[in-house]
Amino acid sequence: MDVRLTSEQRQLRDAAAKLADDLGPGSVHELSDGDRLARLEKAVDATGWRALRSDGASGVEVAIVAEEFGRGLVDVPFLGPVLADDLRRHIAGTVQPSTIAVNGVARDVRGFPRALALERAEILGGEVGDSLPGADLTRHDAELAGPLEPFGELRADLAARWRALALVVTCADLVGTARGAHRLATDYAKVREQYGTPIGSYQAVAHLLAEGLALIEGSVSVLRHAAWAVDELDPPEAIQAARVAKIYCARAARTVCETAIQVHGGIGNTWECLAHVHLRRALTSTELFPARLEEIHSGLS
Repeated sequence: MDVRLTSEQRQLRDAAAKLADDLGPGSVHELSDGDRLARLEKAVDATGWRALRSDGASGVEVAIVAEEFGRGLVDVPFLGPVLADDLRRHIAGTVQPSTIAVNGVARDVRGFPRALALERAEILGGEVGDSLPGADLTRHDAELAGPLEPFGELRADLAARWRALALVVTCADLVGTARGAHRLATDYAKVREQYGTPIGSYQAVAHLLAEGLALIEGSVSVLRHAAWAVDELDPPEAIQAARVAKIYCARAARTVCETAIQVHGGIGNTWECLAHVHLRRALTSTELFPARLEEIHSGLS
């Protein structure tokens, strides 16, 4: 595989990054800013990125957007709708835009009245019900209003590729969330002073940030391979690559996000510090389509 992004993919990355930087929450307070959320929803909807797979995009391109949205804590639905879109394109007839349901819970639901689910090889759909409490402050879950109805079936290979894509999208969100937390901590370490010196100049802090950067670089590498594998390798190999990536990225993201809180010191444990929002998102993405060491052939310590 060629790990280099094409010019079109770099443009996609830059556009997603700009949208996240311009309209993503810059503070915990902004999470409840209705005007900002409305502008963000309108901007994301206008891009058409929630229908990337229907438009012929590769797993790499979906992962590019998911990573930048994770970095910027974009708090309107993307992960759920883009996975539902990958199912919708295999359903005969017209199905309105939906989010995804996993284990009887509709995920990433804000503004989406319907959800699709894949059980074995069968596509099911139903109405979204009441909201559920959750740790993630940027994405909301909900109950299903009733039993799911069948919409059709996928071939076994297509169902496997969808599962690989689901793992990859959550991996990309983890990598992006870790990148955002690391940048937050690095920026703080440059301006916070102790004894008249920025704390980033002390080895105890600098080493923590350097180790976090190494974990992020490793995560990017394993994510890129898994995203490429979604479309290019046989389905069992694609799922295997995605599971390895999920395990690595989940552990790395948790470490980086916890380190960001540590670098912030006492203020890192307050509600006003954005670091805990990154950690909450990372923990939620870890538990969505989880992977276990027992599912891969080579263990990771």
